[in-house]
Amino acid sequence: MEMPTPNAAVLARKARLVERLQRVLPEDAVIHDEAETRAYECDALTAYKCPPMLAVLPASTQEVSDVLRICHEEGVPVVPRGSGTSLAGGALPTADSVILGVARMNDVLETDYANRIIRVQSGRTNLSVTGAVEEEDFFYAPDPSSQLACAIAGNVAMNSGGAHCLKYGVTTNNLLGVTMVMMDGTVVEIGGAHLDAGGLDLLGVICGSEGQLGVVTEATLRILRKPEGARPVLIAFDDNEIAGHCVSDIIKSGILPVAIEFMDTLCIKACENFSKAGYPDCHALLIVEVEGSEAEIDYQLGKIVEIAKRHNPVELRESQSADESAKIWLGRKSAFGAMGQMNDYMCLDGTIPVSSLPMVLRRIGELSEQYGLPVGNVFHAGDGNMHPLILFDANKPGDLELCEEFGAEILKLCVDAGGCLTGEHGVGVEKRDLMLHQYTAEDLEAQMAVKDVFDPAWLLNPAKVFPLSVTETRREAKIAAE
Repeated sequence: MEMPTPNAAVLARKARLVERLQRVLPEDAVIHDEAETRAYECDALTAYKCPPMLAVLPASTQEVSDVLRICHEEGVPVVPRGSGTSLAGGALPTADSVILGVARMNDVLETDYANRIIRVQSGRTNLSVTGAVEEEDFFYAPDPSSQLACAIAGNVAMNSGGAHCLKYGVTTNNLLGVTMVMMDGTVVEIGGAHLDAGGLDLLGVICGSEGQLGVVTEATLRILRKPEGARPVLIAFDDNEIAGHCVSDIIKSGILPVAIEFMDTLCIKACENFSKAGYPDCHALLIVEVEGSEAEIDYQLGKIVEIAKRHNPVELRESQSADESAKIWLGRKSAFGAMGQMNDYMCLDGTIPVSSLPMVLRRIGELSEQYGLPVGNVFHAGDGNMHPLILFDANKPGDLELCEEFGAEILKLCVDAGGCLTGEHGVGVEKRDLMLHQYTAEDLEAQMAVKDVFDPAWLLNPAKVFPLSVTETRREAKIAAE
């Protein structure tokens, strides 16, 4: 995986940069010791590592503004970082960059139950947003598997989803406004505590922009009333393709479950060993959850079970208690960690039309045999957001490269099936060089023109999203201008 050559002129200015940053931040908020910066050398995509030149931990929007202004004046690249849970290398530093971590910015700034909003600093973790409002029977809907650790900053950057996004949508559907700091230190307010702002949909540009346009320091989020009740059902099959057909039929029926999750045999066994959820011994497992009143739940599950029976499941099992439901979801939410107990793996994030699930699952199986690497499939089946986990041995020479090649084929398959490279993990560095498979050069030029407006010097989150081959001219112009 190629990264740009570090700028020697920037590295030479390190001492001056540290001195300037220490004037606007507390001493312990500027991390410049080489050994200590290693804590920021990667995110959850641990295959690639590079310690930054230094890291800073501001605690307010003003401190973020001061940091970015100084870095802009010094021509230093900045890599925004939430909790470092990105699976696409979204917070991977370059050797000449400053990591800007928002972990200290974790306060709740405003809660308005009448208008169903909460305003938080962007370093607050996803799950703790719900924790701040659950006593009033509200919740924040997006629920990525890393919700215990991941920060709202990263959720906004990658437009994160989660198991329940089938009904409630992903981050962009639950984000009302942001406070964002531009690379030159300018603070802007976009959107706010209302449904739609006038003019251009700039909030839609910011959400999912992967730290390319600015650093989000505050977010206004939609909160919802907790449903009256919810209940999952387990539907087990002896074939992945049949499970895929069942998902497609449920969606076509008009029933809208809150979640439809898919796991294949490799993931089922790993999750069962980890959580003891009582999963059936089968080749493919669907977790389908509905919510509402008891009558609504019974009606919806009745329809879903009726559809499932047409596909001859090997087992159908409804949750009988809140504890059983919690165990079922603990298994699914722990899938990535549980699989990590088996081997090293690379987690992908392609998205496909639900109708293409059977074909794509079959083709992934064929590619697995071709490359000689096992794959565990666990994903949000209701909206086609796939998460194939390719197992490999990081200590075996050539295995990582083979895994990357295999992963690229899976992501190309998703695009060719009418889907896209990413559903919620983002492009980062992982999918950067595949962007030309989904977009034309003209498409990418239009996207880069947007970045030109927000970040003319191309200092924010360098070497991400856009293939290096198409950003070469812009990067060379930046260096020449120094």
